Amino acid sequence: MKWATTAAVAVLVAVGSAGPAAAQGPSAGPVLPDLPADQGKKPQPLTGQDVQPAEGATADVALKVLRDGTLSVTEHVTVPGGQRLVSRVPLKVAASDDQDRVFAVHDVKTEGATSELTGDQLVLTFPGGTSAVTYTVDGAVADQNGRQQARWQVASGFDTPLAKLTASLLAPSPQLSPVDCFAGPVGSDQRCTFAELDHTGVVRLEQNDVRPGDRVDLLVGLPASTTPANAKFAAIGLLANAFALTPLTGIVFAVLLAFLVAAALFVWRRRKQDAGALRTATGPVEVLLRDGDRVFFASPDGVLPGQVGTVVDETVDVVDISATVVDLAVRNYLWLAEAPGPDWQLARRNPPDEHLHDFERAVYETLLPPGTDSVLVSQLRARGGLDLRRISDAMYADVVSKRWFSRRPDTARGRLTWLGAGIFTLGLVATAVLTFTAGYALLGVAVALAGLAVVAVAALLPSRTARGRALAGQVRGLLDYLHTAKAEDIPPADRELVFSRSLPYAVVLGDTERWLGAFARLNPSADGSAGLYWYGGMEADQDLRRFGARFPSFLTALDGVLIAAGRAASAR
Repeated sequence: MKWATTAAVAVLVAVGSAGPAAAQGPSAGPVLPDLPADQGKKPQPLTGQDVQPAEGATADVALKVLRDGTLSVTEHVTVPGGQRLVSRVPLKVAASDDQDRVFAVHDVKTEGATSELTGDQLVLTFPGGTSAVTYTVDGAVADQNGRQQARWQVASGFDTPLAKLTASLLAPSPQLSPVDCFAGPVGSDQRCTFAELDHTGVVRLEQNDVRPGDRVDLLVGLPASTTPANAKFAAIGLLANAFALTPLTGIVFAVLLAFLVAAALFVWRRRKQDAGALRTATGPVEVLLRDGDRVFFASPDGVLPGQVGTVVDETVDVVDISATVVDLAVRNYLWLAEAPGPDWQLARRNPPDEHLHDFERAVYETLLPPGTDSVLVSQLRARGGLDLRRISDAMYADVVSKRWFSRRPDTARGRLTWLGAGIFTLGLVATAVLTFTAGYALLGVAVALAGLAVVAVAALLPSRTARGRALAGQVRGLLDYLHTAKAEDIPPADRELVFSRSLPYAVVLGDTERWLGAFARLNPSADGSAGLYWYGGMEADQDLRRFGARFPSFLTALDGVLIAAGRAASAR
């Protein structure tokens, strides 16, 4: 009978040990499961193991879920003398395939230990002996499946083995269920040595032999609305981490914002200055220079009639070319004469030389190509095909070379534009490199945005320079001279020359009629030569009244030819 009694005891022991083992089935992971049907019964340990701890470092952790949703953590760690233990507590834990759960730690206090918040982890260093550290965690409580869940890695990232870990968790509500505890390497589903909710409503756990790099992850279910949920989640992956907003990137974007504001104010001020230069004269402009009893015409800053219009309105217009034709005649490069029709003849008087600007040479050679000594305006109209692009390109290049413009006024491209494009390209390259290497890709984005800002500033910034603005104001003074000058104020010997040299400027500034009227009684034969020295067909006239009536018709005819050429070029 003794052997039968022994067998019965063995069976009872086997049945008793099978219950806890069955309750320790594999878990689906750190997700709050549905409440078990036997809620209310006294919870059982997750394991029935009875493992004796090895000699070495030990830790006891007290967790308390506070009513505001924060988690208070107190760790007491004992390390054998002459040794040191370092714990790296991660503040970002995988919650799913595409999300991390993010925690925040503050109010760290230590006794004997040292602490450091570095990036996404809390580093605790415990020297030999017994040390303590207390801190508060945000993000430990989350709403889940109609209830709440408190989660914290009670132990993680130890650099040396931990012989034994004990921990307890207290919450505002004693109705805590379920209780899950995972140990071992990160990602494993190994259960803790022991974890239960005792009769006082306190969760207690125990884990033996915590190896370096292992974690002890405690998850406890709470009734709904026990505390405010404060869990935070962040997308994971290369792009999410690379483009995360950090204090450094925040500072850089603040600097970028200040740069954009400063650039906007700078552009506004420059545009205001530029507009003001066109509305206001810089003061009286002396265009009539006196040398004893003689008077000479001199334009401000040496500006030519064809350049005046471009300086004022930033475009090369037909009237700029017409005024240049008249100026070339006045300066004895061309000869203008009336012809039957009525028509007008343009003929060579002197060949282009080094004194002509490139745009003047372009005008000369466009109207009278090599091998052509004279042409009628009507023939120019019939011939068509005048290439005005060479003239406009040379004109734009000329006003830039004279430093009246920082770039061609017909385009936004300039040195500042290319600088902005280079900065933008550098920003794109930096973004790509940082995305796949060190992160902080937003730094590259900030550089690229700064480059775009520079390009925008280049497009919005007036191309007219300070010298150009000064000249624009002087042109207003030149126009005042054309409005007010009288023939009687000029010595008789100089009247014809002053009239002729000023006429192209009156043409380009739209004051032709007034200027012709002011000198209508001028006798061009007073100097001993018949008629105007640069305009033929009216040698017998004793004044300029008939010239004043016919000259605008010449301008109209020439403008018509140039307009037609411009339209034909646009159509092509």
